[in-house]
Amino acid sequence: MISKKAKYALKALKFLAERYDKGLVLIAEIAEKERIPKKFLETILLDLRNHGVLQSQKGKNGGYMLRIPPEEVSFSKVLRIIDGPIAPTLCVSTFFYGKCDDCQDEVSCSLRSALAKWRDANLSVLDNTTLADLLVAENDHIIGI
Repeated sequence: MISKKAKYALKALKFLAERYDKGLVLIAEIAEKERIPKKFLETILLDLRNHGVLQSQKGKNGGYMLRIPPEEVSFSKVLRIIDGPIAPTLCVSTFFYGKCDDCQDEVSCSLRSALAKWRDANLSVLDNTTLADLLVAENDHIIGI
């Protein structure tokens, strides 16, 4: 299950993707339209900015916008930034590997093998789903496809 923070991040990014190349968007506008607590949203957007997904500008005309195109922002990228490892255990994590304390031999561990398959199935979806896909899905829903 993804965290509420990750869900809010995806909702905020979808909102910004809808306005890609249209300039900066105020945090207050995103918070209101997506029903995200403003203070919580501020920390989420700061994390995304610090990882190169967003750019921001301070001041009266400030706000946030996507730094990279919506089709380059995968769900896996966002979830790793916000929630950390996607894998069910560290021993099968692609980016956050860690040895299990209770496992003597990773190579022969049948649980590790099953969890690696779980990870691969999830990553197949998360790596190949982008903010652009959210926009297409929303447009299809609006026109009744």
